Amino acid sequence: MTASSHVCGVQRSILGQPWRWRGQAATDLGFEPDSLVDQLLLARGVARDELERHRQPTLRGFMPDPAIFRDMEKAATRLADAVEAHERVTVFGDYDVDGATSAALLIRLLAMLGLAADAYIPDRLMEGYGPSGEALVRIAERGASLIVTVDCGAQAFEALAMAKAAGVDVIVVDHHKCASRLPDGFAIVNPNRLDEADEAAAHGHLAAVGVAFLLGAALLRTLRSRGYFASQAEPKLIELLDLVALGTVADVAQLKGLNRAFVTQGLKVMATRRNAGLAALTTAARLTRAPTATDLGFALGPRINAGGRVGKSDLGVRLLTTDDPAEAEAIAAELDRLNEERRAIEATVTGAAESLSATQGNRAVAVVAAPGWHPGVIGIVASRLKERLHRPAVVIALGEDGLGKGSGRSISGVDLGAAVLAAKDSGLLIAGGGHPMAAGLTVAADRIDAFAGFLDERLAADVARSRDDRALLLDALLAPGGVSPDLCDALDAAGPYGAGWPGPRVAAGPVSVVKADVVGTNHLRVIAAGDDGRRIKAIAFRMADSPLGEAMLAAPPHRRLWLAGRMKRDEWNGRATAELHLEDAAWADA
Repeated sequence: MTASSHVCGVQRSILGQPWRWRGQAATDLGFEPDSLVDQLLLARGVARDELERHRQPTLRGFMPDPAIFRDMEKAATRLADAVEAHERVTVFGDYDVDGATSAALLIRLLAMLGLAADAYIPDRLMEGYGPSGEALVRIAERGASLIVTVDCGAQAFEALAMAKAAGVDVIVVDHHKCASRLPDGFAIVNPNRLDEADEAAAHGHLAAVGVAFLLGAALLRTLRSRGYFASQAEPKLIELLDLVALGTVADVAQLKGLNRAFVTQGLKVMATRRNAGLAALTTAARLTRAPTATDLGFALGPRINAGGRVGKSDLGVRLLTTDDPAEAEAIAAELDRLNEERRAIEATVTGAAESLSATQGNRAVAVVAAPGWHPGVIGIVASRLKERLHRPAVVIALGEDGLGKGSGRSISGVDLGAAVLAAKDSGLLIAGGGHPMAAGLTVAADRIDAFAGFLDERLAADVARSRDDRALLLDALLAPGGVSPDLCDALDAAGPYGAGWPGPRVAAGPVSVVKADVVGTNHLRVIAAGDDGRRIKAIAFRMADSPLGEAMLAAPPHRRLWLAGRMKRDEWNGRATAELHLEDAAWADA
């Protein structure tokens, strides 16, 4: 069987897509953990001579010399000067998880070095994204001689010019798309600078917290060369990898190369519960075991984001930098409450956005806008819309001032960040930027239609190509009894999984539907049985009203299907089970 063969002969599934092998055919997969892991790695693009390094991703195996990045040594030298002179330093972070973890990492590291740095997180509603000149000047007037912006600043031309005029140095630590011209900061550390050499540009998939970690390594090396640690212990930077793991996963950075090492090793640090804030947040999220990469993206990350979306923007940084268990518990409880509030707001806006998108026809990019939408949830809503429509989506909250704050999410092969930057350069947007899979923008209400037309013209071919290439990629074909806890464990050994390093997807069957019903908020629950009587429990999230849900709910008991999805291990009353998170199905007797 070739890599391009259709799995189970499925050329068009219930959701209208072909099923293909991700890499080698399932008949080539052995189920001994070592050989299975190798096959999973190969299917994700790892060269055969690189298998050993990728089986157990370590910092030693993937960490580059920080000096390969432009301005890194300049930034490290300036920070080292500030440490030695006990200058007043402020870390200016974005209000999302990547910004919060980046700021917390640098603040914690500087504290280990004897320097108490301040944090400044702008209010999403009152100040918007990124550093404003007014905020930077205010920080300088309060006595700061050095400001480090994290997860923002790559497009802050006016703000950095105002800061320079006020006499304060600004180091930018970012990962968002850069223009050909850079803002006039003291140092601009960003692997996505257009003038980066290939070796540094290869790390353009890093989240800002990963770039901040590399700056931390460069800072320690600079101080070490100056003899700073002759009379005091050198901080263990590796102890901050829990923050790097959280920010990397929550920002949906591709989990390849160095990012896989960050997350793999960061989860080990997180399991020690050394960070009081993360420990409290884990408890607030009702996790009774050490967090996994999935937990970072779906349990911990959203709670920290809730502070910046619908609460106080600095709650995340305060949580991640406190060493007081009582304070950590109180902040974590507040973030948990805000997350519930955020979910309710999100559900309302998602319903309205989906209704609007249904009136737009076949636009390459769904662009929806309305007054009254909470700007704090538009990014999540854009992600939901993208998943439902299988095309990029931009959601814009219109304010009373006639301006819209927008957030966009893209699909594989479509660089939305570059398109938004081009729209800004052409005068359609007041502000905008991002990276290939996500972007943010500010637009005048009367330019939204022109902006949508610009995206349609620029991205139509890429979207069509991506959708034509869309197929459900599978890693293994199982009998119904193969959906088991032991196989879940074997598959997990090739993780952690996330963006750019997709979790294994299997097809199982053929089966007949024994029971199908709707549970919770539009979730589909299915129990299916194979010819041998072995049963599979499956759930499809938010798909009860989709063609898949309709087919499962109406499936006659005599018709057999193939089920496809990702396996999840579960523990209940001391007993291990496995269920299938259903993503698609196909008739076996079609």
